[in-house]
Amino acid sequence: MTEVAEPELASFPMARTCPFAPPPEYKRFEDERAKLVELDSGQRAWVLSKHEDVRAMLNDPRFSSNRFNPGFPVLFRDGAPRRERKLNPSLINMDAPEHGPARREVVGEFTVKRMKALQPRIQEIVDEHIDAILAGDQPADLVSALSLPVPSLVICEQLGVPYADHDFFQQHSSRILNREVSSDERLESVVALEEYLDKLVAEKEENPSDDLLGRQIAKKREEGEYDRNDLTSLAFLLLIAGHETTANMISLGTVALLENPEQLEAIKADPGKTLDAVEELLRYFTIAEFATTRVATEDVELAGVTIKAGEGVLGLSYAANFDGDAFPEPEKLDITRGGRKHVAFGFGAHQCLGQNLARMELQIVFDTLFRRIPTLKLAAPVDQLPFKHDSAIFGLHCLPVTW
Repeated sequence: MTEVAEPELASFPMARTCPFAPPPEYKRFEDERAKLVELDSGQRAWVLSKHEDVRAMLNDPRFSSNRFNPGFPVLFRDGAPRRERKLNPSLINMDAPEHGPARREVVGEFTVKRMKALQPRIQEIVDEHIDAILAGDQPADLVSALSLPVPSLVICEQLGVPYADHDFFQQHSSRILNREVSSDERLESVVALEEYLDKLVAEKEENPSDDLLGRQIAKKREEGEYDRNDLTSLAFLLLIAGHETTANMISLGTVALLENPEQLEAIKADPGKTLDAVEELLRYFTIAEFATTRVATEDVELAGVTIKAGEGVLGLSYAANFDGDAFPEPEKLDITRGGRKHVAFGFGAHQCLGQNLARMELQIVFDTLFRRIPTLKLAAPVDQLPFKHDSAIFGLHCLPVTW
């Protein structure tokens, strides 16, 4: 009997060869709405690339966000670090029915109203850092001078984390997100950050402060449901997500606007267009592409295939955001495109908790940066910039600029 060889599967993840477009190999997924691929970890998983399919999957409770599920896709080459779990699951790992109540406990910290209350302080932080840039040498590294410190300081003040420790948590956050480091190194950073935050929360138990962590302690104690592990887990998630994502979007957005001067001139002439520009930049880069990864908990018919219970699914949010059926001429940066139907912040129950904060920070930074340094320009060609091809969150390691 003749054996039939299995077709060779595409390997994942795929590298961005251009910072302004998804990996070119994504084009092979256009003919099939769902396709099996082989991950660097050796697992097999489905990929979805159509905007409507990705949103449908993210809005379907039969797809789990639980990263501790054995079938959950692992994108790191040597797999996920294995150890006895020390912290309780965070929001990002929860499913219904636990996820909804846990999210409602903290969502009030990220309402539009509360974000507007933070606006003057964020503006002050941005101005202070631009003052320092203008007083410093040229070329300046925009990453270390603005992109990274601004969101780091904002999330530290919001959470109640000492900004003086930023070198420590930024170093460990970067290593946790780096796909090239070993699982042992990644685990070392996870443990170090967990222990740091556990100690911080313990200190706040003794002396509650008027910040997100302090308010959560007081609220949970009043409800009789306080658990330090829960709060430490939340702090871990918010601290990493709160500075890594926005920092990279500031750098990438600056590059894209400088490389598209007609778009930049439009927001300079009318700052009312900046929020539209932010939405388009979020779609255009989709930096946290694999935050939309899930595992099926039962058989599901989707995108013309049966995804079986226990099979992993990568909702390719970058491919979805470049789906021509949803976004005509997706390769074009168009700040007049309008709308928020992109999935850069995810979709459904797990849509990014801090999206209002991220939008406001980006709006303030871009308006202020280009108003105060109108002659800003890149100090190196785009093809020589050190993009983060090694990280789970796309961005830049540094960004030399002059004016």
